[in-house]
Amino acid sequence: MASVGTAIFLILLKSYATIQTASVSMLGSLSDTALDLMASLITLIAVRYAAMPADNEHRFGHGKAEALAAMVQMSLVTVSAFIIGWRAIDRFIAGATPQKAEYGIIVSVIAILVTLGLLAYQQYVIKKTKSVAITADHLHYQSDLLLNLSVIIALAMENYFSLSGADGIIGVLIALWLLRGAWASANYAFDHLMDKELPEEIKDRLTDIARNTDGVIDVHGMRTRSSGVTDFCQFHIWVKRDISMVEVHDIMDAVENNIRAEFAGIDILIHPDPEGHKDEMNFTTSSSIH
Repeated sequence: MASVGTAIFLILLKSYATIQTASVSMLGSLSDTALDLMASLITLIAVRYAAMPADNEHRFGHGKAEALAAMVQMSLVTVSAFIIGWRAIDRFIAGATPQKAEYGIIVSVIAILVTLGLLAYQQYVIKKTKSVAITADHLHYQSDLLLNLSVIIALAMENYFSLSGADGIIGVLIALWLLRGAWASANYAFDHLMDKELPEEIKDRLTDIARNTDGVIDVHGMRTRSSGVTDFCQFHIWVKRDISMVEVHDIMDAVENNIRAEFAGIDILIHPDPEGHKDEMNFTTSSSIH
């Protein structure tokens, strides 16, 4: 809700400044903020949907809704970047000059201050939730800081230093910056949709915790992924051949408890094997595969 309210406030300010200045850089900033509003609404819906508990049709939860929302956001940003770039080139060729630069500069300074406050709040939320959708929204608002600063520079160069064409050139640079941010955020969301493995240091730590649990002889076949705010891991453990199923179950419970003591909320699936058992997959012990 914080990002939605911020976007609405900035749209009203930038709409007025765009009308007063006729600046393509200001128009680009306004278009970007309008997309911010759309993206924030998508994020709000996606985060709420992703937080829904697992049900009979979605046994692994709804976490991937956040990554899908992030992909939609980046599609909107890409379209916006091309429109802004085209408009900037058109005005550069026509030699159009923005008017009443002070309106655009004041509005851009206000936008920077408001955006800084929103980014600080989003960073706090991301640390607590690890939300993919909010992370994408956060990356987008980070780009807004540079965008608003570039608007100030463009208006000042055109109106106070008589550098004709600066507004159009910076408009093109804004479009390129938006495309760069869209690419980075899309890759982040794509990794979640494609079940990219967790970082190696986390996989190594999961393996070490499991292997150091009493009753576990070795660990292999570690696989991990993320879906929304939930991490998943599954792996095989070797246990002694001559122990009962109850003892095996107790060992597995101990492994899960030890892992969750360090990785709260992680979803764990363990497959127990008798010591020395080789699966049909290419088997390698945990010393060389994690």
